Formats: sequence, structure tokens, C-alpha cells
Amino acid sequence: MSLDNISNLGSQGLDELVPSRYAMQVGDIDVLVISDGMLPITAETMAYNADSADLSGWLDNMFLPPDVLDWPLNVVVVRSGGRTILIDAGLGMEFPDFPRAGQLALRLEAAGIRPASVTDVVLTHMHMDHVGGLLTDGLRSRLSPDVRIHVASAEAEFWESPDFSHTHMPAPVPDALRSIASRFLDEYRSKLRPFETEYEVAPGVLVRRTGGHTPGHSIVRLASRGEGLTFAGDLVFQVGFDNPEWYNGFEHDPEESARVRIRLLRELASTGEALVATHLPFPSVCHVAAAGDVFRCVPAVWDY
Repeated sequence: MSLDNISNLGSQGLDELVPSRYAMQVGDIDVLVISDGMLPITAETMAYNADSADLSGWLDNMFLPPDVLDWPLNVVVVRSGGRTILIDAGLGMEFPDFPRAGQLALRLEAAGIRPASVTDVVLTHMHMDHVGGLLTDGLRSRLSPDVRIHVASAEAEFWESPDFSHTHMPAPVPDALRSIASRFLDEYRSKLRPFETEYEVAPGVLVRRTGGHTPGHSIVRLASRGEGLTFAGDLVFQVGFDNPEWYNGFEHDPEESARVRIRLLRELASTGEALVATHLPFPSVCHVAAAGDVFRCVPAVWDY
């Protein structure tokens, strides 16, 4: 495996008891999944339109706690065509109530990735656990002045005056989301490279707007030499395989999110291509099996 310029896999880096990065290849594209840590979330927020007994039964069957879950945060670094692309940027370090999240800057360092080597950033959307890392000194001051940030036009426009009327979040969250998105736009507006529907960032690296979770939510599809992988951002959660029509409280258009989720899962089940998503258990690389509109996450065999 060649991951030159992405990760010094042969070096010790920072000593970590538990690995926080997973390297793989999609054809000629180098891929590194990195954990930004864990974020606590109330179980009810994961499926607020579900019957409480059904949700409790699902949590119990999955050996998950009934009240508050640890929500994984995954980002991806991709190398293709001489470009180094960071897909999402994690939570950042400004939230003392979440001490186990916001680890991206440290873990990029552990992986041997210099922030200045990042040529492009792709944002699936602008929730704070996807853009917050770009506001920390560990990344902001160390990025190249020429870095390009790709986000759907509809996403940037939405956060100029966001509407939370169809979400179902704990009271402090909308204000935090609004504040972080506003700060991000103020800091990085000149570096934004907005696109309407889709854009090829590098050879075989295609970002495509799906909408649903947020108006400009996007996914990233990698394709090279007959292999493929989709980074689905927040379209797919752990509960969304068995119950794709359960609504997540962070979805700004939950009905559309469910439709897009089912469409994507059907597509991946048909093609057999790999899936990675922000909030699936690290490293989250899996394949999708389908029985009608019920799906199953089949973890990929760990390659080491």
C-alpha cells in the first residue's frame, strides 16, 4: 500500500493505546479513515418518531445503553491525482462538555499528515461536528492559504439564515449550530468553492449534493479501477439500517432524509461498494445487504 504524503505508516507517531486511523485503498485512491472521537447523544434523538418500546427493543438488541449513546465521529483523508483531500473536519476543541471529541488535529499529527499539505476540504454539511475542527488553532493556523473548501451552494445559503422548525434537538443545540456555522462562514467565505449538484474534486473523487439531512448535504463517492466507496456523511446512522424511516433529530427535512437514505442504501446493496459514514462505529467501513427496505451493515474484513 502506498500512502506517501498522507500517512507515515511506518513511523510511531504519537503513542496511542487504541488505533484511531484505518488505511485502505480504492483502486489507485489512498484512503484514511480517522476518528475525531466520541460524542454523547440522547438515544431518543436518534429516532424521535419511533415508538419508545420499539426503540428500546432495538437498543437492547444492539447491546446499547437505553438513555445516552456514544456517537462516533469519523472523517476521511483521501489522496488522488496529487491532491490531499480532507472530508469533514470534526467537532473542534471548544466544547468542554465533550472531552472525548474534537481530536482531529492531534490524530492528523499521529498519522503524519501536515495540515499544510491538505489541498482541498470537502464538507458534507455545516453542522458543528463537521466544520468545528477548522475553527481550532490546531488546524486553522496551519492550513495552506490556498486550501479550497468545497460545499454545496444550497448549504452555504441555508446557514445564512437557518430554519430549525423541522428538527428535534435538545434546546441548546440549534444556537450552537447557528453560532459555529456563522463563525465558519466569516472565517472561510473567501476560500469556499460552492457547487450546485456535483463536482469532481480530484480524479475519481466526486462530491454530490443529496439534500435531506440539511438542504445542501452531500456525499462523496470514490471510484477507481472498478472499485468504489461512498462517504455518506450523516445520511446513514447505525439505527438507519434496520429502520431507515426513523427520523434523526438533526435532520432538517426528515421525510426527504428517509427517502434519500433508502435510495442510497438500495444503490450500495446493488453495487456491493463500500460505505463509510460519520456516525457509524469506527472505522465504519462496511457493505450493505438488503431485504426490501430493511438493510444490514456488514462490516468489512479488517485489512492489516
